[in-house]
Amino acid sequence: MDPAIIGTTGILKAIKASAPSVKRVVITSSFAAIANAHNHKKVYNEDVWNPVTMEEAVKDPATTYRASKTFAEKAAWEFVEKEKPNFSLSTINPPFVFGPVVHYLNSLESTNTSNQRILSIMQGKMKENVPPTGTWIWVDVREVALAHVRAVEVPEAAGKRFFVTAGYVTHKDLIDIIREEFPDLRPQLPENAESDLPKDVYQIDNSRSIRVLGLKYRSLRECVVDTVKSLKAVGG
Repeated sequence: MDPAIIGTTGILKAIKASAPSVKRVVITSSFAAIANAHNHKKVYNEDVWNPVTMEEAVKDPATTYRASKTFAEKAAWEFVEKEKPNFSLSTINPPFVFGPVVHYLNSLESTNTSNQRILSIMQGKMKENVPPTGTWIWVDVREVALAHVRAVEVPEAAGKRFFVTAGYVTHKDLIDIIREEFPDLRPQLPENAESDLPKDVYQIDNSRSIRVLGLKYRSLRECVVDTVKSLKAVGG
């Protein structure tokens, strides 16, 4: 909790004090700062905040993680409101972030948490037991990167949060695409994975990211294919 909150506000204080030429700050937040994992909203957009309290934050590691994202982002917005710095703020709030890994990845152990799901499928770790998907929404890292650039460049992005997501995903979707696109990996894949996407799953509204930032979200298939190829290139 402290590294997330103090780290965020510390950077903002330093920019205000020492970098008067900075006009826009863009922070990578998370869907964790939007979602209420214990009681999902009917529709998620940028107006929604995770209602977690400090008391709840210390109950378990998953809640602590989500709370750290929530309180760090809130601290950033509160700083701008109270301190009136020389810069405006924008935040990017992605869910699962899949996509090609950087070419200088030191080892497979350095793979980001979201991509580790795809890596686990490739390595046969879901062959006998497919775990619950969890969040059910995703975005490609390339859209996340572009969102940060556009949030700096576009005047209308100032003072706004951006919920960046391409749509729904389950482990079954990932497995099916890998099976179809990479025949050599089929022996590592489960035979009968089932979708765990709830029929009453929450709705998502990413329209602000499309309208203001001009994002065009690529397909899950393109993302998974590119991700698997990049993981193979580093030994996956």
